[in-house]
Amino acid sequence: MSGPSIPSSPADVALIEKLRNELQLAKLQIQVLEERLRRQRIAKYGQGSEKLSDEQLGLLELEPGVSNVEVKAESQRDPLPRSSGQRPGSKHPGRQSLPAHLPRVERILACTREQEVCQGCGKETVVIGYDESERLDVEPAKYFVEVTKREKRACVNCEEHGVVAAPLPPQIIDKGLASNPVVIDTVVQKYCDHLPLYRQSAILERDTGLELSRATLDGWVHIPGHVDRDSGAM
Repeated sequence: MSGPSIPSSPADVALIEKLRNELQLAKLQIQVLEERLRRQRIAKYGQGSEKLSDEQLGLLELEPGVSNVEVKAESQRDPLPRSSGQRPGSKHPGRQSLPAHLPRVERILACTREQEVCQGCGKETVVIGYDESERLDVEPAKYFVEVTKREKRACVNCEEHGVVAAPLPPQIIDKGLASNPVVIDTVVQKYCDHLPLYRQSAILERDTGLELSRATLDGWVHIPGHVDRDSGAM
């Protein structure tokens, strides 16, 4: 197959050169606008935000009421997870002992059936001790759907008194989709762990498959009538 025809007329060459110059100018204008937008966002979010990438700054724009403390904490996060927990050039500190106050849960691994028999005489071997090691473990949060069934009662003889139902316990979000523990956990992660709502939204979708907008989570955090004194609303 023959390749595309190369223009040879002076008019075509001039047009291509003009379009090339316009494209280059457009790229420069985009770079200027992106830099201007970045500077505006850095001025908006204050100290620490200059360390954030353009993508992180863009995500912060999607979360209302983000505080300066959250921005500073976000700036200290690695942009990408490292393949190794050890930083390049750092010395290995050696095996670290686990905190003594953490509870210990023992898990005994039994020998295989072949190991329970002596390979020399064929008699059954006996346990003489254990090779013990420790690792930090965790029980991940387990999400589930709480189904509340309110008992309804009525008198079969006095219909005029109608039907009564068991009262609902107090809820942080009235008629909300989330239970009190889920709302409390969201608030704790935002203000104590400085985990932005857009990250929590992504984690919740990853762990449960439930897609909740950042606006919904923001409604959990900024309850009507509650004054957020620490929030740098911007």
